Amino acid sequence: MLSLKRLLDRSLTAQAVLVFVLGLGITALFRKDEHPAVWVLHSALYTGIAMAFLAVQRRRAARAVGTDAGGLADLNRKIRHHEVPREPEEQATVRRLVAEQLDQMERSRKWLPYWLGAMGMVAIGLVVLGAFSGSLVFPLVFAAGMVALCFWVLWMRRRTLERLHWMRQALQHK
Repeated sequence: MLSLKRLLDRSLTAQAVLVFVLGLGITALFRKDEHPAVWVLHSALYTGIAMAFLAVQRRRAARAVGTDAGGLADLNRKIRHHEVPREPEEQATVRRLVAEQLDQMERSRKWLPYWLGAMGMVAIGLVVLGAFSGSLVFPLVFAAGMVALCFWVLWMRRRTLERLHWMRQALQHK
């Protein structure tokens, strides 16, 4: 399991394969009446869009920190595991990464309530539409999933902020 986690953390190709397979499964689930070639095309489109955004984000973060994508993955792993680097160069790189990530989290903070509200409105809208159409199973499952996703996003945000603040404090004492 650890090797799979590390592979997904470091390899854009492995992430693309995972997104493609998940997209294919979800597309097949919701579009059962269409030809499987359409499923593959839709999944390839979703994968291309997701990978383009991810590659741009990775490149921008790596450039801001002054390392490559593999080094960025290693530094993020050290932050997650509370491993304070010993070398001064690596400490400076981690300081820049922590500052960059904290800045990004602060910028996204002002939009978070709007995103969560929009997701809640979609879930409520689906439940209302389901009530009018007579089928509540899918809308309620979707709404429960959306609520779970919102709580997961908030939990991960809090956890990431705690890790970043811990690393910043640890680096200030070195």
